[in-house]
Amino acid sequence: MAAYDWQKSSYCAQGDSCLHVAADGDRTVKLTESGDPGGAILSTTPAAFAALTRALKGNRD
Repeated sequence: MAAYDWQKSSYCAQGDSCLHVAADGDRTVKLTESGDPGGAILSTTPAAFAALTRALKGNRD
């Protein structure tokens, strides 16, 4: 498995379930959950990740 420079979500509370994000070059964004570091790593495109981020930010009160 490749080593990634994971960044923890700024909205992570103190606990084991935090979203971590890493860039794999300029073509792929990797996502994983800190509660299961050996578990699944999801891959998506930068455009799809940006769309998800915009949608989530748009749902704030």
